[in-house]
Amino acid sequence: MSEPDSTGARRSRARTPVSELPPEEARRKAKEVCFDLLAARPRTKEELRSALARKGFDGEVCDELLRKLDDAGLIDDAAFAETWVRSRHTHQGLGRRALVAELRRKGVDSEVAAEAAGEIDARAEEERARELVRKKLRTMTGVDEQKATRRLLGMLARKGYPQGLSYGVVREELRNAGAESTPLDDATPD
Repeated sequence: MSEPDSTGARRSRARTPVSELPPEEARRKAKEVCFDLLAARPRTKEELRSALARKGFDGEVCDELLRKLDDAGLIDDAAFAETWVRSRHTHQGLGRRALVAELRRKGVDSEVAAEAAGEIDARAEEERARELVRKKLRTMTGVDEQKATRRLLGMLARKGYPQGLSYGVVREELRNAGAESTPLDDATPD
């Protein structure tokens, strides 16, 4: 970044590397980084740790700050996971398996991720899969049933739906859309 000096010419503003800051200044800056990130959306402890590490903050400063934020209730991986699951299932149509994988990538403990994804019951997961298939079918006019079946199964697989559920939903929705038989009528999922 540059700013004008007294003569109006641009000069470079040097930033002091985080590692060279006095400890109190480093803590203050780390706190600012975390608060800025948390103001945008809830974050996991691991997301904050990674952001601080990318900016060059010392591990000791990170651990101390994250412990304080956790004690203050400003970061809560379980609450984050619950909110994430509800949002991504509702808006992106993700199944439980994909949701657990996303939470794991964000640093949420496996058990916490599985528990949060478990809040989506089988009926809700099936209904969301049906909605996705119906929506996709509306855009697939003129596509033969075999190709439609492959595309629909692929979409559900990418969104983390179990194979057995996907086969059943696609078969039924193709029939509801007017297919007399589907390529899945003789197929049995593993």
